[in-house]
Amino acid sequence: MAPQREWFEKNYYEVLGVAETATPKELTRAYRKLARQHHPDANPGNDQSEERFKEISAAYDVLGDETKRKEYDEVRRLGPMAGGFGQPGGGGNYRFEDGGDLSGLFAQFFGGGGQGGGGQGGRTGRTRGAGPAKGADLESDLTLSFVDAVNGVTTAVHLTSDAPCETCNGSGARPGTIPQTCATCNGRGVTDDNQGFFSFSQPCRACGGRGRIVTDPCPDCRGAGTRRRAREVKVRVPAGVGDGQRIRLKGRGEPGRNGGPSGDLFVTVRVSAHELFGRKADNLTIDVPVTFAEAALGSDIRVPTLDGDPVTIRIPSGTRSGRTFRVKGRGIDTGRHTGDLLVTVDVAVPTKLNADERKAVEALAAAAKESPRDYLGLS
Repeated sequence: MAPQREWFEKNYYEVLGVAETATPKELTRAYRKLARQHHPDANPGNDQSEERFKEISAAYDVLGDETKRKEYDEVRRLGPMAGGFGQPGGGGNYRFEDGGDLSGLFAQFFGGGGQGGGGQGGRTGRTRGAGPAKGADLESDLTLSFVDAVNGVTTAVHLTSDAPCETCNGSGARPGTIPQTCATCNGRGVTDDNQGFFSFSQPCRACGGRGRIVTDPCPDCRGAGTRRRAREVKVRVPAGVGDGQRIRLKGRGEPGRNGGPSGDLFVTVRVSAHELFGRKADNLTIDVPVTFAEAALGSDIRVPTLDGDPVTIRIPSGTRSGRTFRVKGRGIDTGRHTGDLLVTVDVAVPTKLNADERKAVEALAAAAKESPRDYLGLS
């Protein structure tokens, strides 16, 4: 990946508000917080927030990728000279702090060396041109009901973002016309700056690095090739998706540049709570109240399930409050694994007793020969 001039002008760590030693999780957490705060959907019509959102996305696009982050850190350490944006200085003995030759870095950043690979009289630092660039990735949240998350659903997210102009199909030119190849750079998107021992390249000023010039712009997008508009993107949510899980929709992000591929859309799922059921991995959980008599004597009780078909489980005599029973195969079916239904019984203590109930309880207390606190030595 070629370094951008912005790499030397902007500190992406400061943009995200993290230290240069931040872990990947810390970077992601900072990015998500800022992205939610400045997302265009949350700030309609606020151009400042929109630009801030783009800046945050650009920073995370580099720092969130391990390979790009290493290149970014190395280029920032070496300074503008590593990217061909500064003056070369005298001589050709440019070396890393650890003694390594810079020619390898130049070859990596600018598509390989010229003649001689960095020896006396050789030329390095030639770029292959602007070339296609992938569009920015986008993020969106999707809130689902507990049932939809368990069963899976096909739904849609609504977002506002750059999209190919429908009038010119992304070319930027008025329908019926085509962009012209830039005569200054011959379509390369860059021009060479020969500085003697080295030859560096910079984006072509005539075409802005695109390699082509739109002489008759599209009336709707004014030559940009993209328009900011609201759109709906269908999302197929698999069965068993969990709260906070991200779904990647390849190619549904912002359009690429110079014919490059579109970015991706990452949808974060938020699952609403259910009034009866909970979840533990692929298992469904439920708390079921039982009477003292049912727990003491044992009983068959009916338990609701998420699919609406109740099951009957046997509560053995002497069951304590908080005991959990497992019903095999009645949990969440993810397609690869089916969880169980975990039923936890809760012995309900009545708050009011009628006369007959009070007599029965008093008789039970009188007949009891042991106290559950006997082992404490307090009875």
